[in-house]
Amino acid sequence: MAASSMRTTVLSFGRSNGHCLGNYAFSLLGIRAAYSTALSTNNAKGFPDRANRMPRRAKREPGQARTEKMADDQDWTAVYPAAAVFKPSAVPLPVRMGYPVKRGVPPQKNGNLELMKIPNFLHLTPAAIKKHCEALKPFCTEWPAGLDSDAACEKHFPIKVENKEFVSAGTSLRNPKARVVTLTVKLSSLNLDEHARKKMVKLVGDRYCKETDTLTIITDCCPIRQQNYDYSMYLLTVLYHESWKTEAWEAEKTREDMEEYHWEGSTSQKNVLDTLLRMRAASEGEEDPGAVREELLGQPTVQKYKDSVTRLKNEGETEEGMLQYREAVKKLLNI
Repeated sequence: MAASSMRTTVLSFGRSNGHCLGNYAFSLLGIRAAYSTALSTNNAKGFPDRANRMPRRAKREPGQARTEKMADDQDWTAVYPAAAVFKPSAVPLPVRMGYPVKRGVPPQKNGNLELMKIPNFLHLTPAAIKKHCEALKPFCTEWPAGLDSDAACEKHFPIKVENKEFVSAGTSLRNPKARVVTLTVKLSSLNLDEHARKKMVKLVGDRYCKETDTLTIITDCCPIRQQNYDYSMYLLTVLYHESWKTEAWEAEKTREDMEEYHWEGSTSQKNVLDTLLRMRAASEGEEDPGAVREELLGQPTVQKYKDSVTRLKNEGETEEGMLQYREAVKKLLNI
């Protein structure tokens, strides 16, 4: 009895709750239906009406290119006042660049990305450079009157420093070769005596060119150009002061240790004088040996023989040197 009454109570409770939930669901559907009806009063398909929106703007037609409006006497510095990308509408030249398609010609300038990739020098025309010079002229001093020739410039400014600038289209504007500094100077322009000059030549090695009398110092070990310049000036200063130093062992040098051959006081000079003195004594008799010796050394034939022997010893045996030596010996001995 108790179980049946409990089942009846639960069923009645479910019916009452179902009736309430159904009413709530119909009320929500009614709200949504009312909202949808409000939006679709003028459209049978149920979509919003967009007939009253703003009209679209008319498509803008491209204007006339600047090249077609340019005058014959156009000021080019006003077109490219500074470095800029290539502008096909501003360059009145039939420029073409790129890979030719189907064995034709390279693409034209309009819409050509290859022309926009590379740097150009359209802003550095002769007219632009002239304007730049005129703008910088008030800040410059007049050229010195005494430096009117290259020889005068080398005399007053003997040291020359050279470096290079590079322009490249890459990931970085830095070029490793731009840091290299080349310093050149003639040894004749330096205050060096014979000892200091010879020592300088020994210290620098193959950096000295004997034909042009020029010392060349190239520095590239530092990462920055200014550092390489300071290092090259430091090397030149150290070489100059080291050349003037005289070590204790230098006083012990003999003739065999000399860097160059000197004919004065050599065995060759002694043999030539002995031979000429015997030839002269046999023909003219006894004379003062000292006076005769000075006279023989001043003869042109002896001087030519001296030059030929010195050349052979210092420059090595060459065909021209051997011919000069042969002719000098024949004239010396009257052969």
